[in-house]
Amino acid sequence: QVQLVESGGGLVQAGGSLRLSCAASGSIFSINAMGWYRQAPGKLREWLGVIIRDGSTHYADSVKGRFTISRDNAKNTVYLQMNSLNLEDTAVYYCSDGTTWGQGTQVTVSS
Repeated sequence: QVQLVESGGGLVQAGGSLRLSCAASGSIFSINAMGWYRQAPGKLREWLGVIIRDGSTHYADSVKGRFTISRDNAKNTVYLQMNSLNLEDTAVYYCSDGTTWGQGTQVTVSS
């Protein structure tokens, strides 16, 4: 079973950008889909988007046009590029293949 580790979170000003990474312990080539999620304090976990094995991507309306998911099979890593961040994007961000979850990485957007 693959293990996932997120990184790249931090403090950023509103309007700024961050790129999160989701590093897998094994090959991601055979993973059918890798999703990104987030959970803000007091709120339910929210699905953000997914990258399918064929490379296609799908996004939640709340992040469409601002967030981009990509992957590097050679590095066994999936990325979440986040642009035009706003205060509502403050949350812990997770990646998951549907079975395994990472520990999450905190993103805090300040005004």
